[in-house]
Amino acid sequence: MDRLDNTIRPYAWGSPTAIPHLLGTEPTGEPQAEMWMGAHPGAPSRTGRGTLVEVIDADPEKELGPAAVARFGPRLPFLLKILAAGAPLSLQVHPDLEQAKEGYADEERRGIPVDAPHRNYKDANHKPELICALTEFDGLCGFRDPLAAAGLLDDLGIDSLKPYVDLLHAHPEDAALREVLTAILTADPEEMSRTVAEAATACTRLGGAYAPYADIAHHYPGDPGVIAAMLLNHVRLQPGEALYLGAGVPHAYLNGLGVEIMANSDNVLRCGLTPKHVDVPELLRIVRFRPSDPGVLRPEASPDGEELYETPIDEFRLSRYVLPEAGSAHDLTRATPQILLCTAGTVRVGEHDLTPGRSVFVPAGETAEVSGKGTLFRATVIA
Repeated sequence: MDRLDNTIRPYAWGSPTAIPHLLGTEPTGEPQAEMWMGAHPGAPSRTGRGTLVEVIDADPEKELGPAAVARFGPRLPFLLKILAAGAPLSLQVHPDLEQAKEGYADEERRGIPVDAPHRNYKDANHKPELICALTEFDGLCGFRDPLAAAGLLDDLGIDSLKPYVDLLHAHPEDAALREVLTAILTADPEEMSRTVAEAATACTRLGGAYAPYADIAHHYPGDPGVIAAMLLNHVRLQPGEALYLGAGVPHAYLNGLGVEIMANSDNVLRCGLTPKHVDVPELLRIVRFRPSDPGVLRPEASPDGEELYETPIDEFRLSRYVLPEAGSAHDLTRATPQILLCTAGTVRVGEHDLTPGRSVFVPAGETAEVSGKGTLFRATVIA
């Protein structure tokens, strides 16, 4: 069992205080956006035996277990994070597995460097993800009903938005959503900038349901993603609630602290709220244009105290244990690899005492006795 030393990524949208507060450290004044736990080559966790990449590469079957290696290959198939959004992240969507393989192969054939700013596919894997709130957590997830989106835009009273309102009343719904998103992302930049400025003023004046979009416009003035964001459901998670983001579902995290887990991939198609590359034709190929409920997840408890967040994929499995008193104990031994993360209290895992933000890697089959008083998240795979 290895205690993990994890990298914190200083992305501009990160909160300067949320992760330091969790860890009990002094803020640096710089944004601290994500703490990565896993074997992603971009920032692998460090152990006393080397990086987690090196540990797994030295003996994949011992560290991951034969079943996981047979199913996913000799790599850890998930990445666990603590995510702290102090400002909205980019509006984005992820490909499914077939689309990722096709897109990656195509860009490889065309000789586009993996680190090129206009590259869409950094690998051949899909990127389903799950975010579980540790604090109140705001996000956007999936398309609203087109008529509801039309009403939201219409009540702003902005003439330049009337064509979008009319389009959203058309049928079928998927064609209406496609036409409107295409029109927003291909509009004349100067005209769109003026429309966004008007919308920002109106959202600030109206408040209520419009307040999230006023805040988005504050951070991304003139960005067409501000209008695109109004096509999506706004959701506010309470601590312990979660969202699952599957392929093709447009989404953005706006504010809050959470535990995030995803398939080990960097594939992101951006729709807006970013200075980075937006590939509109490829984006429109990936997005699934159908209205949907955000589908807030609440954990399902089992008799042994495990609270599981059910998802339809196997690369990751996230659950938590809320240990109510110092004498409580659980055996978490499992035939697949695990990362155990404490988010509250003090939890003892084997010989390691974990306080908030601290984590361990447990190789497949290694005994994992857990005790203490606090909250422990468990990340593993289904193999």
